[in-house]
Amino acid sequence: MTQICILTAAPDYFEDLGPARAAYRRLLGDDIAFRHWTDPGDLAGFDLVLPLLVWGYQRDCPRWFALLDQLEQQPIKLANPVSVLRWNSDKCYLLELEKASVAVVPTLISAALTAEDIAEAAQKFGTDKLVIKPPISGGADGTFRLNPGDPLPSSIVGKPMLIQPFQPAIAEEGEYSLFYFGGRFSHAILKRPAKGDFRVQEFLGGSESGADCPAGAQDLAVQTRSAAEQILGTETLLYARVDMLRDPDGQFRLMELELIEPSLFFEHAADGGALFATGVNAALPR
Repeated sequence: MTQICILTAAPDYFEDLGPARAAYRRLLGDDIAFRHWTDPGDLAGFDLVLPLLVWGYQRDCPRWFALLDQLEQQPIKLANPVSVLRWNSDKCYLLELEKASVAVVPTLISAALTAEDIAEAAQKFGTDKLVIKPPISGGADGTFRLNPGDPLPSSIVGKPMLIQPFQPAIAEEGEYSLFYFGGRFSHAILKRPAKGDFRVQEFLGGSESGADCPAGAQDLAVQTRSAAEQILGTETLLYARVDMLRDPDGQFRLMELELIEPSLFFEHAADGGALFATGVNAALPR
């Protein structure tokens, strides 16, 4: 019998994985296994391991990277591959994509955040409305918006941080996510934050709806995926979510390329996720 394992969040993770588990069972069958990434046990007997629900890995980075090292040394088929997961774990990949001519949200990296870094970023970006986030993060953990005159939160002073100009479109229009399975476009959604916020996560009050792709969105998504595959020297990615928004000039810019554990919002896919299931089945041993 074909055996598929999906790695999930730690047992004490605060979000409910029930709906996501149900969606994957519907698409891949009731016999798929779920293992916590923090203690997955022996995975050698599985035909394919998918890290689709490792939510919260950023809260224990040493353990996460140790798991990747372990999986890389074993004859385990992982999709997406370990090299992809390791690269995608650190948002400094945005600078690599920028060097490959992908239009990303302008980003500066500070190895140890200071007020001087904030002043430098404000001058470089031409705005003192900034967003600060850890390079390894998820679910908006440790992410702050700074307005003029705001003090630096003590929790991030002296830590590695990404600095970006605040994008007004996040509140005015929202953030688009485009989904690709086996290199083929599946669907798109538009995510919006709660009033007065800038974070689009559902547990923070954000909402999402199905959306048609505006002009230019798919062009950026395809370019981003192609650049990532070329940088990594990998075959077509089994799954990818490309998050983007418009800059003040109306150009789409990449916010994140999600290749590890993105929510895939199958309820907004016209086929209910069948394309994803086809891609997974194609990745199984023949």
